[in-house]
Amino acid sequence: MARPRDTRVDEAILSATRDLLTEDGYAGLTMDAVAERARIGKAAIYRRHATKQEMVFAAAVHGTDLPDPPDTGTLRGDLIALVQEVVDQLSHPAAAAAVPGLLADIGSSPELAARFQDAFVTRQQLGLGHLLDRALARGELRSRPDVTLTHAMVCGPVFAVLYLQNRTGDGLAEWLGPLLHSALTA
Repeated sequence: MARPRDTRVDEAILSATRDLLTEDGYAGLTMDAVAERARIGKAAIYRRHATKQEMVFAAAVHGTDLPDPPDTGTLRGDLIALVQEVVDQLSHPAAAAAVPGLLADIGSSPELAARFQDAFVTRQQLGLGHLLDRALARGELRSRPDVTLTHAMVCGPVFAVLYLQNRTGDGLAEWLGPLLHSALTA
């Protein structure tokens, strides 16, 4: 029987990755540097993360185990809370240091893009689907919206504000959540 994975090693890897991202940026981050900072062997990293990009995303944005999306009791409230979670995740200093380089790497490699889709985006969309299903069960939606398009409607504006316009996400959830609600319930 396999022994359970040591969560202290998991956290040491993620913590070292976040620290190195904020110190050296994405381009300067190496698996060797993470292993040295975490005081572990590289094999321990590769048992948890198949690629540098997966490790970085897990450390800077979120891991593969996502909690259920917020349940405020209303679709409008759930959307505001969800947008705020995305803003909080993507405006963290480690995420700000990592996301542009990650997107470049993912965009240049179909294999990496597929792995990223499977490891992270699909899980985000599953959570969003649960949020929409709750709204459907409460009678707030007449039909289930397309989850992939709704996911883009949530994430796209956050990316644009934080990374293209180089602004803070202050007030974005309070503005975007109701706009999404109007679009989905129209």
